[in-house]
Amino acid sequence: MALVEEQPEKHCWVCFATERDDYSAEWVSPCRCKGCTKWIHQSCLQRWLDEKQKGNSEGAVSCPQCGTEYQITFPKMGPLVHFLQQVDGALSRASPFAAVGVVVGTVYWSAVTYGAVTVMQVVGHKKGLYVMERADPLFLLMGLPAIPVVLVLGKMIHWEDYIVRLWQKLYYRGSGGYLPRVAGDGRIARDHFPVSRTLCGALIFPSIASLVGRLLFRQMPSNLQRTILGGIAFVLMKGALKVYFKQQQYISQVNRQILNYPERRGDGESDDGEMDMEDSGNEYDRFINLN
Repeated sequence: MALVEEQPEKHCWVCFATERDDYSAEWVSPCRCKGCTKWIHQSCLQRWLDEKQKGNSEGAVSCPQCGTEYQITFPKMGPLVHFLQQVDGALSRASPFAAVGVVVGTVYWSAVTYGAVTVMQVVGHKKGLYVMERADPLFLLMGLPAIPVVLVLGKMIHWEDYIVRLWQKLYYRGSGGYLPRVAGDGRIARDHFPVSRTLCGALIFPSIASLVGRLLFRQMPSNLQRTILGGIAFVLMKGALKVYFKQQQYISQVNRQILNYPERRGDGESDDGEMDMEDSGNEYDRFINLN
């Protein structure tokens, strides 16, 4: 008689239960594993797949032991469900582009609103409304959003840096010493370009120009003239203070002094001192090579 090979007892490698614990449980062997990791409860494997896929039912999952990809089938749900799945996939693919369009549209109409408010603030409320009502709609749709763009681009022109560098060249002409570069140098200033500060300063500039114009040029009959003169006066006053501040920073940087290291009592000119001089020479060589 041929001996029938005894099948090993099934063990679930997820919950560690055996087939004797629950005779009604459904078992599955989904991969090439042998021995104690061959079998697993269908329900345990479903929970494990949910944790691995994290809601993405289309993602492939493989066995962590042998690397075999699990073969997963889904029941047919009918043409209506298939149609809804296609619609849902199309919406998922189109949603990023729609979100970008919404953001661009929001920024555009915000710029249009800001441009309209700026026009009324600069030329006056009634006159601004009259001008925009008589203007071509296409011109308004293109010109109004261009106002904040022009203000931001104008704010990015750091004309004070050129005056500071010219002042430094004239003030220290013929000097043979080392002249350090500080914040007044345009090359260094551009490396640390403050985006938020530039944006806020550009957008608030019309309000500041209107306020300065009302304070300094009350005799002007036109609101537009007061705003233009107020803006020019503000830019010049701010630029003069900025140039003075950067020049003082530069003077402070130029006139800095490096102090001697305080000598300790009892330290003689020994081998340690010679080693220190040698290390200093090596540091100087490295500095020269880097520059």
